[in-house]
Amino acid sequence: MTERATMIRLRINGVEDEVGASTLAELLKHQGIDLQARFLAVAINGAVIRRADWLAHPLSPGDEVEIVRPLQGG
Repeated sequence: MTERATMIRLRINGVEDEVGASTLAELLKHQGIDLQARFLAVAINGAVIRRADWLAHPLSPGDEVEIVRPLQGG
């Protein structure tokens, strides 16, 4: 029998979503974001999370996650 991830509701970049991630790293992978990508910043509930803490940083229902990446253009 396979273990099923518990779904939690988060607000990601202003959009409500339900995900099966328990850590910030799992959430980023779920969003299709390369954890090694340069120029990437993440804040949870207004606090920037250091890249070194992404693997272990837990997520809680209702967290507000902001994922910031620079965009190219003009």
